[in-house]
Formats: sequence, structure tokens, C-alpha cells
Amino acid sequence: MTARSVSEPSQNAAVRWWLLSVAALIAIMVLVGGATRLTESGLSIVEWKPVTGTLPPLTEAQWTAAFEGYKKIPQFRELNAGMTLAEFETIFWWEWSHRLLGRVIGVAYFLPFVYFLWRGAVSGELKRRLWLIFGLGALQGAVGWWMVASGLSERVEVSQYRLAVHLILALLIYAAIVWTLRRLADRPPSPAPPRLKITAMLLLALTFLQLYFGALVAGLRAGRVYNTWPEIDGAFIPSAERLLFEQPWWRNLFDNTLTVQFEHRMTAYALLALAILHAIDTVRARAGGAVIAGAWWLVAAITLQATLGILTLLNQVPVDLALSHQAVAIVVLTLAVLQVERLAPRRREVGRPKLAMPVGQPG
Repeated sequence: MTARSVSEPSQNAAVRWWLLSVAALIAIMVLVGGATRLTESGLSIVEWKPVTGTLPPLTEAQWTAAFEGYKKIPQFRELNAGMTLAEFETIFWWEWSHRLLGRVIGVAYFLPFVYFLWRGAVSGELKRRLWLIFGLGALQGAVGWWMVASGLSERVEVSQYRLAVHLILALLIYAAIVWTLRRLADRPPSPAPPRLKITAMLLLALTFLQLYFGALVAGLRAGRVYNTWPEIDGAFIPSAERLLFEQPWWRNLFDNTLTVQFEHRMTAYALLALAILHAIDTVRARAGGAVIAGAWWLVAAITLQATLGILTLLNQVPVDLALSHQAVAIVVLTLAVLQVERLAPRRREVGRPKLAMPVGQPG
């Protein structure tokens, strides 16, 4: 047995720990981003300096220069004209931490990835998938600045469209890492009827749609209005005149605070109903312990998520409840990805190429 073949299990374990660490960092990043949005801190840094921006202001003159830059944008003039330097420092630290964490994730992904490529620890489909994740991560940095730039000239906040793209891309990267991580693990196949795979995929798609609507709600501050449940605007289903008053009609789906909050609520109900049906179906189909348990864990997480969403709405979006709501959303996404992966055709990811035996050496 060669030294290289001896090290293969440890290299595969190292790849798994690396991906797990990156996934955890992305989850933290999403929560810090949520806090940045809730504290209205996202526009406090008005320049994009990928390298030199790593360091915060270190002198009083640098703090003053950063504050003067913030004073030039509409958000300061229209919303925060009375802000002091000390108050500016508070929102600055939130945005700086968010950007720094993004840089940390980039380094934490890229350097080990290069090392594993050099060692031959990844190959084939796994290598292609990891390169794709790296490309999405690079794109995410550009999308982050594209989002911030939307609030620097004509708006007092970032575009909800761009905020939603920024969040969904982050969660897509997270989901891809979770999927890849699970594919690296040895596990027995989970035979189940094809319809279970279809409903699991629908659950995952609906989860992403709900996360997108949640980002629109955050971008429009739609959670701070219509703070009643189960009624919204005086009824379970508001009037069409209120839901679709903007022209063209489709703009209401993205710009009308009532419509955006309503579609977020309705998608939550649909998601919970589908999850319950899927869980019941796994039991009836005798799909196996892991599949059944995964389905019911998903029901539990969605129920908790809906409860936190209602409490967040009724209390007009306090930071602690809002971040709890967002954290459980990540849990729901994780469980939805795992459920699809359990039911997907199994083809074990290979960490690196199989070693060929030297000619003449007995196998």
C-alpha cells in the first residue's frame, strides 16, 4: 500500500471539514447581512475597495473622511441628517464586518481549494462543481457592490430587486456546498417512489421562492406594515384593487408592500402544506427511516419558521426575532437540500482519481 493511498481517507475528511467550515461561514454571513439591513447600515461605506477596504478607519481623520463620504448620499441627507460621528461608527462597523466576512469566506474557500487541487484530492465531477461554486462566489462579491451602488445616488436604500438577488445567490452557493458535502459521504441508497423525489424538489424550489419573497419584504420594509395575523389589510385575502393598483400589474409583485407581504404569507402556507403532504407520503410509501425522518424534520422547521415569522410581524420586526426568523430559514433550506439529496440517484463523489496499480503488481 502506498503512502498516497493511506492518506486518501484523511484527505477526503479534510475536504469535508473544509466545505463544512465554508458553509458555516456563509450561514453566519447571511445573518450578519440581515443585521446590516435591519440596522440600516448597508450604505455606510460608499466605496468598494476589495483590498485596501479590509482595514477600517484607524485615525480620527480617516473616520471623518468616511463620514463625509456618507454625508454625500441621499440616505444621510433625507433620513440621517442629524447623525453624529459616533452613531455613524455604529452602522459603519456592521457593514465593515459584513464585507470583511465576505473576504474571509473568499480566502477560506480559495486557499484550501488550491491546496487540494495541488495534492490531487479533488477531480472529475467534484472538481468541476467546486470551480463552479468558486465562480459563483466571485460573482457574489460583484453583486454585493451592484446592490450597494443602487442606494448611493437616487435612493435612500438599496434596490429590493438587487437585495433579493444578493441573498438568493448567497443561499444558492450555500445550498451547492451542502449538496456537495453530502455527496462526499458514503450512505446506502434510499429507494422511494419517483413522486417523493418530485415533491422534495418542489419543496426546495418553493423554499427558494419564499426566501426571495422574504428578501423583497426586507428590502421594502414590508414587515413594518400590516402587522396583523391572520388578516392582512382587514381580510385574509385583500381586495384586488389594493393588491394590483400599480401599472403594469406585475410591478405589484415586487414594489407594492401589501402584495409583497401577501405573497410571502401565501407562499409560507403553501410550503407548510406541501411539507406535511410530503411527510405523510413518505410514511405511506415506507420510504425508509432517513427519508421519513428528514421529511418530518422539515415540517417541524417550517412550522417554527412560520411561527417566528408571525411573531416578527406582530411585533413590527424587532432585530432579535427577525434574525431568529432568518436563521431558521437557513435551517429550512438545509433540510430541504438534504431531503432532495437523499432521494436523488446516488453516484458517490470521488475525491480524487483512482490509483492505477503498477504493471506486474498483484491486486
